[in-house]
Amino acid sequence: MTDTKDNDKPLPLIVIFGRANVGKSTLFNCLTEKHQALISNIAGTTRDSNMGQVDWCGRSFEIVDTGGIIDLKHLTKKASNADNIADQVQRQASQYLKQADLVIFLVDNKAGLLPQDKQMALLIKKNVNANKVLLTVNKVDAPKDRLKISEFYKLSLGQLYPVSAANGSGTGDLLDVIVEKLATHNSQLATRNSNTDEAEKELQVTSDQIRVCIIGKPNVGKSSLLNSILGYERVIVSPEPHTTREPQHTKIIYQDQPILLIDTAGISKNGAKTKGLEKFGIAKSLNALSKSDIALMTVDISQDITRQDAKLIEKIVEVQKSFIFIANKWDKVKKRDTKKYTNDLYGKLPFARFAPIQFTSALTGEKIKKILCLVIQIAKERKLQLSDSQLAHFLARIVKIHRPAKGKGVRHPRIREFTQTQANPPKFEMKIGAKEDLHFSYLRFIENRLRETYGFLGTPMSVSVAKKKNVHGLHQD
Repeated sequence: MTDTKDNDKPLPLIVIFGRANVGKSTLFNCLTEKHQALISNIAGTTRDSNMGQVDWCGRSFEIVDTGGIIDLKHLTKKASNADNIADQVQRQASQYLKQADLVIFLVDNKAGLLPQDKQMALLIKKNVNANKVLLTVNKVDAPKDRLKISEFYKLSLGQLYPVSAANGSGTGDLLDVIVEKLATHNSQLATRNSNTDEAEKELQVTSDQIRVCIIGKPNVGKSSLLNSILGYERVIVSPEPHTTREPQHTKIIYQDQPILLIDTAGISKNGAKTKGLEKFGIAKSLNALSKSDIALMTVDISQDITRQDAKLIEKIVEVQKSFIFIANKWDKVKKRDTKKYTNDLYGKLPFARFAPIQFTSALTGEKIKKILCLVIQIAKERKLQLSDSQLAHFLARIVKIHRPAKGKGVRHPRIREFTQTQANPPKFEMKIGAKEDLHFSYLRFIENRLRETYGFLGTPMSVSVAKKKNVHGLHQD
């Protein structure tokens, strides 16, 4: 696997930095022209740093929306196992600050210059070259608001860039400045861009990227799973439910295949009924699922499968997404009998027997690498398109094993045509006579034989029946 920590960032990195509630997520959404970051007036809404790509005037760069700095002591505090979410959020923001090629230091024009802004300005001066800092004054929503911005010159960070993240005013000028500064940046940045591996360049524009959504109930280890796959701490992990509030996107290349990994907020029945951030986080999780190709359905295998797990799997099948059972926390199981746990899982979820089960431990890293191998295999088989001649030979062989079973009536139906009407996901259609009826169990028989012959691992499949008049087809008498 490509070293995702170092090589997944071939583009210049722009970091939006500032105290809580100055509008960082609103500016991030405005610049990326997406609604990726969750926005609210609650301090600390953003936890994991959102990452997106901006293309402006022929130049591309990555931009990061960091968690708001609430207390500066978190930035210099050493990591410990007992760190709470605030510690992790703000230490992560500090790490991005040190990696940045440019820093958008965002302040709030309506709140005015606050003591915390001054403290953060001193911190930036100690850690970032002054030429890399863009002091950006947000919430300059109308011409009259410009009268107040001069007080921010007291921070001694050079020119001010007034913007309104809410209505987009001034953001074009800000992007022009970013592009200009990147163009005149030191040779080290230019060298890094020119030496970018061709596979990584392809990642930015590829159309064959596999979108993989990590989904499941709260506290089953989704964020830990993402961190374990990547090999570094990309997202914040905590035993507190709903630590992840919005989908986190991370691009990697594995076996020359571009993959977009999306960590989502935990989905629970109670969370969906709330009116706060949890409800919006769940809505974003389901939206991320709808736009994905494959879901990593993560369950805590040390606990019993619940009705909520079953409902979520039903939803995945309903929207026709391929998926893998990630039986996480395998390290907590004392008697590790994979056959027993496999039979138990499929026994409770018989409609999902086509999905493979990967027993893993995100904590120890056990069997983690096998997940991406499965992802690539499933993505390939999901797009498989069988020819009419392949299906004709398949049908001729199958009907000799099991004659088409009748539903209503006394005569056995005859399958006159068998075609694949769609790939990604696969859909098949059998045509029989207008007065014939095929028993539903035979559809399941056909589906099982298709999987045995051609694979379609982890992917929901549709086999339907249509009636056709006066058509001569294959005889199975």
